[in-house]
Amino acid sequence: MIIRQRKAPVKEMPHRINDKIKGVSEVRLVGENIETGIYSFEKAMKIADDLELDLVEISPSATPPVCKIIDYQKFLYQQKKREKEKKANATKVVIKEIRFGPQTDEHDFNFKLKHAKEFLKEGNKVKAYVFFKGRSILFKDQGEILLARFAQELEDLGKPEQVPQLEGKRMIITIAPKKGKV
Repeated sequence: MIIRQRKAPVKEMPHRINDKIKGVSEVRLVGENIETGIYSFEKAMKIADDLELDLVEISPSATPPVCKIIDYQKFLYQQKKREKEKKANATKVVIKEIRFGPQTDEHDFNFKLKHAKEFLKEGNKVKAYVFFKGRSILFKDQGEILLARFAQELEDLGKPEQVPQLEGKRMIITIAPKKGKV
């Protein structure tokens, strides 16, 4: 029996560093504690070696290419940290669902309307739908009227993203919160 070992996938670095920078005779050098200017590639490598840091190609498309003298591992760590923070601060869209029947009573309608107002004030989207069971699909117009009234009652807090649509046995409307009210 032959056992094959898998090679770990080699991570490709997003930037060319030190000796990986090829085909360049001179570079524009930037960084902390370095005089910004155009240097020959060899001189830039010597400066990086003297400072015990890495020469990293930041903008390869510029002429001459822009290189920065930094600690590359620290740079990658900080970049990953910034991306993680950005992801954590991104707003997450939450959709709250409210279900009606085609002959929903006035009290039930007002109760569900109160919940929808709270959801919109919190900045969540509201997906309201009328569920038709059995032959109640004959009352499509009642469901449409109910959802239109629901959207009209919530007009000051949110705006409908589309008109009520029938999907299978459900008639759906989605209401997004208004930006200024949240």
